[in-house]
Amino acid sequence: MTEVELTKSIVDFFEKKIFEKHIASSLNIHSKLKSYNINPIVVKYLSKVLDDKYSPEGIAKALFYPRVLGTSINTSFGTRIQDMFVELEIAQGSLIKGMDIEFLDKIDNRKKWCQLKAGPNTINSEDVKPLIKKFTDTINLARTNKALKGIRNTDFLVGVLYGEPSELSMHYKVIDKTHPVIIGKDFWQRVTGYPDFYEQLVSALHESITALDTKDFFTKGCEDLANEIRTSPLFHF
Repeated sequence: MTEVELTKSIVDFFEKKIFEKHIASSLNIHSKLKSYNINPIVVKYLSKVLDDKYSPEGIAKALFYPRVLGTSINTSFGTRIQDMFVELEIAQGSLIKGMDIEFLDKIDNRKKWCQLKAGPNTINSEDVKPLIKKFTDTINLARTNKALKGIRNTDFLVGVLYGEPSELSMHYKVIDKTHPVIIGKDFWQRVTGYPDFYEQLVSALHESITALDTKDFFTKGCEDLANEIRTSPLFHF
């Protein structure tokens, strides 16, 4: 695919498989009371903070807002991105356990095995040693396979979808001492072969997001949830 065609394919994927699905699940699933495990003390406090009183509307906001703005979209983003690379044939799904995708690096022309991460601060300190161990174990196992003879530590990397090298957390910098952590512009160039692909993609996604129909999105979701809360035996107003 040309650079323009590939950009359009990724934007279409984001619109249909991430943005539109997130909106639909927010209104069809997260607006239902049964989808929540409720802490009655915390939710009452949050209702007061958000609505200045203990009310069905306040409870609805306390439940709906963090679900829709936090866990829901982050989970869907993480699970869909790997599918996107494979579905659009940007890369292949990896047959090696612990790796997400495999691709031919368009800069050094070597095959790479990659674990995908969303952004420059998406791992914690306790993730570092297990991730390095997983890479080490994977490489040692791969080296017993004659078909993978000649692989290097640098052929196994972490690909970070957005951000700048200066934004990488210290946890990523520790990993980078052993295995490359490739982020943003450099990562997308290595995968696609287009030097300015990252900037073009970000710009196209911003245009797509601006055009999304999100009118009354929060109002509708919170109203549906508040109506259910109002008649629920879990609450007494």
